[in-house]
Amino acid sequence: MGKKAKKEGETPCKETFEPLPVEGKTPETVVLLLSSPEEDILAKACEAIHTFAEKGDENKVSLLGLGALEPLCKLISNNNRLVRRNAFMALGIMATNGEVKSALKKKDVIPSIIDKLSPEEDTVVHEFATLCLASLSVDFVCKVQIFDNKGLPPLIQLLSSLDPDVKNNSLEIIFNLVQDQKSRLAVHELGGIPPLLELLKSDFPAIQRLALKTLQNITTDADTCNTFREEQGFEKLMDTLSNTDFSDLHAETLQVVANCLSDSESLHLIHKDGGLTKLMEFVLTPKTFDIQSNAVKCIVRVAHNYENRKMLHEQNVEKVLIELLSVADISVQTATCQAVSVMSFHFASKDSFRDLGGIPAVVQLLNNESVVLKEAATQALSNLTHSNHLNASAVHEAGGHEVLVQQLYGSCLSTVANSAATLGNMAAQEDIRCSILSHGAIKAVVEPLKSTNTQLLVNTTRCLAVLACDTEAREELQGAGGLHPLVNLLRSYHKEVLHNACWAISVCANDLPAAVEMCKYGALEMLKEINQSVNRRSRFSELAMISLLNSNLSVKYSLMGHLASTDVIYDGFYDAGKALAGQRILTLEEMCKQPVNKHRPIIVVNTAAEETVETEERQSNASETDTSSKAERRTPRKKKEEDKRKDEPLPESPTEKPWSMTEDVSLQLLIKEAKESIIPLTDEREQWAALARLVSEAMGGEVEMEKLHEFPWVLHLSELKFQLQSNVVPIGLISKGIYCHRAFLFKCLADCIGLSCTLVRGEYNRAWNEVLLFNRNPSRKERPAQPCRYIVDLMHQPGNLLTPKTPAAVQYQNI
Repeated sequence: MGKKAKKEGETPCKETFEPLPVEGKTPETVVLLLSSPEEDILAKACEAIHTFAEKGDENKVSLLGLGALEPLCKLISNNNRLVRRNAFMALGIMATNGEVKSALKKKDVIPSIIDKLSPEEDTVVHEFATLCLASLSVDFVCKVQIFDNKGLPPLIQLLSSLDPDVKNNSLEIIFNLVQDQKSRLAVHELGGIPPLLELLKSDFPAIQRLALKTLQNITTDADTCNTFREEQGFEKLMDTLSNTDFSDLHAETLQVVANCLSDSESLHLIHKDGGLTKLMEFVLTPKTFDIQSNAVKCIVRVAHNYENRKMLHEQNVEKVLIELLSVADISVQTATCQAVSVMSFHFASKDSFRDLGGIPAVVQLLNNESVVLKEAATQALSNLTHSNHLNASAVHEAGGHEVLVQQLYGSCLSTVANSAATLGNMAAQEDIRCSILSHGAIKAVVEPLKSTNTQLLVNTTRCLAVLACDTEAREELQGAGGLHPLVNLLRSYHKEVLHNACWAISVCANDLPAAVEMCKYGALEMLKEINQSVNRRSRFSELAMISLLNSNLSVKYSLMGHLASTDVIYDGFYDAGKALAGQRILTLEEMCKQPVNKHRPIIVVNTAAEETVETEERQSNASETDTSSKAERRTPRKKKEEDKRKDEPLPESPTEKPWSMTEDVSLQLLIKEAKESIIPLTDEREQWAALARLVSEAMGGEVEMEKLHEFPWVLHLSELKFQLQSNVVPIGLISKGIYCHRAFLFKCLADCIGLSCTLVRGEYNRAWNEVLLFNRNPSRKERPAQPCRYIVDLMHQPGNLLTPKTPAAVQYQNI
């Protein structure tokens, strides 16, 4: 028992082995040694792994499978400098493999790596630490981790390292980071411009090229451009361009120059020391397409300034650009189209491009498969044809309108927008517009109207407004379903989109069917809301409202309560009563399809005759009867005939029978009687009086004011609705009409026989007509007779002309 207790109480032996050489021949053994507590073994194991990993990707993947990554990530923070250095060497080499990099992203190793970028660390550590970060910085998540862990400051410091590998790796990381806006700004704020410019003097072309690519990214920011200019960056770039030994860097240098030229201060520098001449040399005598393309991009930036455009025009730059359009390189052609587009802001250049044959060359590029080139070409044509009829004709002669219409079906929104703008510019000329329409332009613009892209909507609506000047185009637009998306654009809060949409609607409203359909989609309600808004209303919205109302008199009368003498009533005109606020006015077809209700009837005009024997017989019989039988001939068809038609089986057709209005033979007879009895009268007053008496007789005759309440017009209209089984009643069928019905019929008959009068709605079923008449027998010594306005009495003393605001007129209007 005593011996056992002694053994348990013994301390471990403090003696160590003599140095024991260890030979590891397999990767498994070396990976196991990474867990050793002895620093010498760790250093040698890391060195062996680095050597093994250098031999190829297969070895790197093998080490990953053996679990080498985990201990290496820990060893880069080891206190021993040699262990730390060798661990970085092994980790850096392994990280260049894709599978290892993917595994490494899952480790929280980036903070530890950044921590070892301090100046106190060994250069070898800097080299392989940056090599590891360079591999990881391609990934977006890793870029965020590097930025958030303040990796940029030490990396910018390492750009001044004496070791070229450290410089290259650090530069590669920064290049990957500055693809994001916040990193670009940070590089500028951390003073990264001077060391980047210094790297342009490097003896290593790879470093120079990478520095230029990095500068190309960060000089897209205005503040960075200012710092770049203050550090004489522009002069250094021009020195690089002037050095023939750096010809392999000229393409990248020109890209940076192009960015800097967006700055107005740098534009002044381009004129110093022959900078513009140097750019033109690269355009005319390039060594590669990249150099030529980037030189043209610089010209594009230079041409954004008016004075520079003028100077370039004086140097005949248009001729050079037209020659470049035939260069067999997409990048050169694209940049050239962009230059043509910018130079087109100079009016003289527009003419030069046409006179030198440049327009057909640009049109030809529309057939190219390159999306970027087609976008640039359509933009060039848009600018060339803007406010220039001769250039528009040149595009048309080159067959550009056919290709541009096809471009409207494209997937590139910018190309579609540019094509629509060009077609809109061209369509201002009638002959070209007809040619454009013949290639299906209307159908092609329907889909772009549904887009959410602002510029596309601006250009498409403007193009549509010009194309829709033709009646056939408006009919085609309605048939293609284009009116609904057009009306929907009234909801837009973009000023130019809304203006152009209103413009297009005002043009389309010239056709009654289109106006009715747009009202059906709520155009009037939206326009009314727009015109009540201080911020959204405009002359365009007011014009659209007026155009819709003038084309749809039924809605105009319902909303405004007034028809002018120039508003001529047509077949299908109806009075649905005063419109209620916020409620859409239904179409006549919609009202006809509603079940019979208790509301006031909708009164409609229909002068068309059905081409049937029955109609002819009814007209013949009606003409033989006397005036006292008019009420009888205005009654609906017999209920028996209606019941008979209801009992008949419906035809087996997949489509519903087209809707049509009820024939109004009585109105046809009244129109005929008005033409025969009133037109022959030579005195205008007598014409109005006779017409008033005709209307009064048809509507139940004279009614004394005191007995107005006894006049059974309400019951009569209810009976008509019941007999017709419809809420819509033809005006000719009404034999007992009140003020509103008589004024309606008076306006209808007056318009039919060529007389002019107004129709004004009052309150409580009141309505009246106003006519203009000259005073009789004016004295020769007096001024020419002035027309006087009169209200025509149709109710109490038919034919009497009342002067407005007199007691009799006020009583008639019930104001």
